Amino acid sequence: MSRVRAEVCYAGPEGQFLLPVELPPGATLADAIDASGLRARVPGLVVDDRHVGVFSKPRALASVVQDGDRVEVYRPLRIDPRDARRERAAKTRG
Repeated sequence: MSRVRAEVCYAGPEGQFLLPVELPPGATLADAIDASGLRARVPGLVVDDRHVGVFSKPRALASVVQDGDRVEVYRPLRIDPRDARRERAAKTRG
């Protein structure tokens, strides 16, 4: 039985990681993240359905990994983009 090859990536203040993984067929995004060891490299990393995707498209952790997928773990936003725009607009008016 062949294995599924994928990459798990993350970029943050802790560094940039692109970690190759090999998984059994039917493995999920959660399995790929666990196999990558990313959580050990980035303590306190938030991994939930709102913060993962494949090739820039949001996916659930229970989604099955396909051969060649790039599993991406996204950082939580520090500020809502709408609030950031309002703050910038208020500064320019001020």
